[in-house]
Amino acid sequence: MPTLRRTFDRLVGWLPVLLLGSLAALTYWLDAQVQDPGPRRDGARHEPDLFADGVRAVELDADGRPTHTLSASRARHYPDDGTVEFDRPRLLLERPGEPRFTIEAARARVSGDRENAYFEGDVRATREASRGGDEGRVSLRTEFLHVIPKEQKAQTDRAVTIEEGRGIIRANGLTLDNASKTLILKSEVRGTMEPRALSR
Repeated sequence: MPTLRRTFDRLVGWLPVLLLGSLAALTYWLDAQVQDPGPRRDGARHEPDLFADGVRAVELDADGRPTHTLSASRARHYPDDGTVEFDRPRLLLERPGEPRFTIEAARARVSGDRENAYFEGDVRATREASRGGDEGRVSLRTEFLHVIPKEQKAQTDRAVTIEEGRGIIRANGLTLDNASKTLILKSEVRGTMEPRALSR
């Protein structure tokens, strides 16, 4: 995901890139961490075959600095369809020169083919302020977020709240498309945003 250098002025400018890039990175990273032999065809019931408590996985860059940290209170793997479920997942993305990005939820599920990730229950995505101060802290909250990494899309039909330094926007449902860099708020859009002061 390229570093965003321009001053935030519209949600469309930052939200698809930051959220989808981070969520797509999570899904593909989980694929590398939790490989399975593939779904079983013997009619097995949907029951977990592997549990892990106090999960914490860290990916380092070439210089030994953490870039992705995934933690969860519990993880479960289901052999019948290859899905992996997480309780209280928290993903922290830290890349040199970029603001820290955190995704938290009550639960998360990654499909067996790793093509879909579902975050449920108090889903929170937060991008911290940039060190240079030209981009402030921005957060998104909803109860459900479906991420489709290969299509570079994320969507929800639930209420969503987006907050940043200038104000707050609420809506019912959204669609993020990273390929076209568009954000669509589906209905009942409302909020308050202070205009950015013009530089002299």
